Amino acid sequence: MTRRQARRPTNVIWIFGDQHRGQALGCAGDPNLATPNLDRLAADGVHFTEAVAGFPLCCPYRGSLITSRYPHKCVPGHEYPLDPELPTVASAFSEAGYHTAYFGKWHLAGWKERDGRAAMYIVPPEQRGGFDTWVGYDNNNRQWDCWVHGGVGDEAFHRRLDGYETDALTDMLIDYLRRRASAGPESGGFFAALSVQPPHDPYVAPRRWMSRHTPGRVELRPNVPDVAWVREQARRELAGYYAQIENIDWNVGRILDALHETGLAEDTLMVFFSDHGDQHGSHGQFRKMSPYEEAIRIPMIVAPARADYRFRTGRCDVPVNHVDMAPTTLGLCGIETPEWMTGTDYSGHFLRGVEAAGPPRDSAYLQSVIPTGHGNSVDRPWRGVVTRDGWKYAVLPGQPFMMFNLNDDPYEQVNLAFNSRFRTERKRLQDTLAGWVADTDDEFELPEL
Repeated sequence: MTRRQARRPTNVIWIFGDQHRGQALGCAGDPNLATPNLDRLAADGVHFTEAVAGFPLCCPYRGSLITSRYPHKCVPGHEYPLDPELPTVASAFSEAGYHTAYFGKWHLAGWKERDGRAAMYIVPPEQRGGFDTWVGYDNNNRQWDCWVHGGVGDEAFHRRLDGYETDALTDMLIDYLRRRASAGPESGGFFAALSVQPPHDPYVAPRRWMSRHTPGRVELRPNVPDVAWVREQARRELAGYYAQIENIDWNVGRILDALHETGLAEDTLMVFFSDHGDQHGSHGQFRKMSPYEEAIRIPMIVAPARADYRFRTGRCDVPVNHVDMAPTTLGLCGIETPEWMTGTDYSGHFLRGVEAAGPPRDSAYLQSVIPTGHGNSVDRPWRGVVTRDGWKYAVLPGQPFMMFNLNDDPYEQVNLAFNSRFRTERKRLQDTLAGWVADTDDEFELPEL
């Protein structure tokens, strides 16, 4: 059976949060939380254990996510706008006859918080990525005071959501699913995205989940240093963080129930991921903007809403990056990758009866193009690679930064970047990084070895 002949799912749903690190799932072995619905998806589909955020920062990741272009060609930093002339994944799905919808956090309009609260800013229709239905906000860090807007002209609206953000936005997606089901199969397939702010700080969730977690019971990762203020902050914030993730998991369960109730489960694919991770005290850092594992590793699960023979289930070590998400999603629906997309279509590596478009890449490109200067993070630009054979290498402008053998040192506690014993491996990784800089037409001063 060829790529074009294989039966494909008709509908696709993206579900992604903000700052959800890949280690924070039950199926990833985190002892601090229970994620039964996501674990079930991982069992019925493919869990990409090596998926990364190629730029661990909200705006650049999101720009690359929907355009399949690297950040230096798209959205290079925090609060930089996405060029409305650029085609997006919604454009590609629309051209294939799909209805497209987006619900939640956008953060691609370029609004700066210093000019006022972003939740009150109305994203112009031409900056909404070409989605047929768009209900969202540019940015919002108040999960209990979330405002959304959408529509144009006489149908434009701007209102405050009732209750907790993740719950209310999930309600919107479920209403959309019911409308699509009512429209019948003649209405065609749909591509819908649900983007929620949690588990981004502030780390608060509804009481039902907050009551399950206390700072004293949090088990920290081994690379959180024995420094009192770091450990105290990490425990305090992680208690709420895990509560937020469990609430997201519950809402994923609600979406699955809605798909089964409406009869859409048979032909709907779920893609669960995040825009980047969160350090939570590992290596003494918090939030993102770092090449460390806690910041760049993201959860990524691709699964049918109902267990399906079409999927090769299990774990996959392909280093999927932000630019690969759109072409892979299109590939799952039998839609060819547009020429303007930079990423790789990995759909053939886990969909039965579909030939792979090509071999998987042996590494993923990591970047911090324009740093934010946020505290407790890395305040200067860097570039790096993470390889399929378990190495990570990152550099600052003109000088080495970090090099880890993740096979032997998964918590990144032995930096080999300055150890001449590993000069051969360092040269190999430097050459790999240089290849990425050249291939992506990036501009960055690599160190001399």
